[in-house]
Amino acid sequence: MKLNRLALLFFFITFNSFSQSTETLKVSAQKLYEANFLMDFEAIVKLSYPSMVSSIGKEVMLEKTELHYENETYRLRYQLQSVPLQYGQIKQINGKSFCVISIRIPKRYFFETKLTSEQAAEKKVWLQEVNSTKDVTFEPNRNSFNVKKMTTYVAVWDETTNGEWKFFNFDNPEQLTAFQSIFDENVKTALGLNK
Repeated sequence: MKLNRLALLFFFITFNSFSQSTETLKVSAQKLYEANFLMDFEAIVKLSYPSMVSSIGKEVMLEKTELHYENETYRLRYQLQSVPLQYGQIKQINGKSFCVISIRIPKRYFFETKLTSEQAAEKKVWLQEVNSTKDVTFEPNRNSFNVKKMTTYVAVWDETTNGEWKFFNFDNPEQLTAFQSIFDENVKTALGLNK
């Protein structure tokens, strides 16, 4: 009888910590999306994986993130404040927890200089390439492009994240490169990111 109680207690503790971890993951991932929507660059950096931030440099990362959203050529905005996030299974690999999150994000690029039809055609091809999507529509009256794409976040919980979920945003080439250099092929294969 005592053995059954211990097994039940172990199951309850394991289940409770897993569901708590899942809930904190969802809250943190939503905060990251909202930080991108609000262009809260400090929050984006704070929610990013610590060793990636250290290797890029916090100030450099802040500057590059801001330039990604606003520069002399265009202003980028997420169009919806809230979108559904699709969570993969939380996986334990080499003592670390990982979760792949997929998000369909509608974005709009507002260009600062009025685009000719030839320039618009060139920008459309460029936006399709940098966003890895064919779903790019030019709106001449707004001098902007509507872009719909799938984005991948990878959440990590390990000894460096101080008991919190931290993220890589694969929309950012530097973050994707950092993820690939920090984690080995086994991690990428286990998460289905080796495509």
